[in-house]
Amino acid sequence: MNQVVVPNFGELLAPYISTVPEHAVPNFLALLERGAADRYRYWSSQLPAFSEGLRACADSEDEIADIVERIFPIEATLGEEIQAPLPAARETYYKVFASLELADQLAVQADAELQGANAWRAMLTDDISSTVREGLERCVRLEEASSAYLYSIIDEVRASQ
Repeated sequence: MNQVVVPNFGELLAPYISTVPEHAVPNFLALLERGAADRYRYWSSQLPAFSEGLRACADSEDEIADIVERIFPIEATLGEEIQAPLPAARETYYKVFASLELADQLAVQADAELQGANAWRAMLTDDISSTVREGLERCVRLEEASSAYLYSIIDEVRASQ
């Protein structure tokens, strides 16, 4: 088995994240979560034996985005500033997976989920409301659950390739 090199997605996407106003970064990350949901849906079509679990991961990504958009409301006028770097950020994210076999794509995503959990965890500061805290903690749990699911199927997927 080849060792897959997993990038630090925060560093990889920093050039795009840095163009977004700081208070709107969670909302930009929510849009990236929706892109990850699309990726899970694609994988579910490629791996019918695991489609139910992969669709559940997609739903979790959408739930994370919904939570973040609810707990970090932003002005509608920031929509363009948040949307503008999104296509390039998603393209950069997708390029990481382009040359990888499916099992390796899942391994990279499993690690990316843990990186996502750490990003939400980093926002858990003492000066946030209980509503924001509960939302972020839910995001962490969802990210970790998706990671655990992916790690649980990688060997089976690898054996089937």
